[in-house]
Amino acid sequence: MEGILGKRYKLQSSDKFDEYMKTLGVSLVTRKMGASVNPVVELTESDGTYTLKTTSPFKSSEIKFKLGEEFEEETPDGRKVKSVCTLEGNKLLHIQKGEKETTIEREFSATEMKAVMKVDDIVCTRVYTVQN
Repeated sequence: MEGILGKRYKLQSSDKFDEYMKTLGVSLVTRKMGASVNPVVELTESDGTYTLKTTSPFKSSEIKFKLGEEFEEETPDGRKVKSVCTLEGNKLLHIQKGEKETTIEREFSATEMKAVMKVDDIVCTRVYTVQN
């Protein structure tokens, strides 16, 4: 994760995000707002605690976690879930358990972050590039 922490990644492309949100029961208004913004994601770490910040004009969120430890999370669309994040090389695996189980796999590189989000049989891919 060296060279990746503290970088700001801005959304460049998104595939099947509306279907993903719809499957989670997100309202039409929230889906339209969510689809209209290009959020910036930043991952930092301090003393073993990671912070994942997502900022956009519509809504910003921040989660703090320790790898492998379950934590309570309220998702940007308002769902309350129990989450666990683990690290596999340069991939941050984020599993959310609530009414539906979702998996978000964020793969980091020096120039981009690719988020593959899965719920039921829907796979959404969002690609973010590093901002200077």
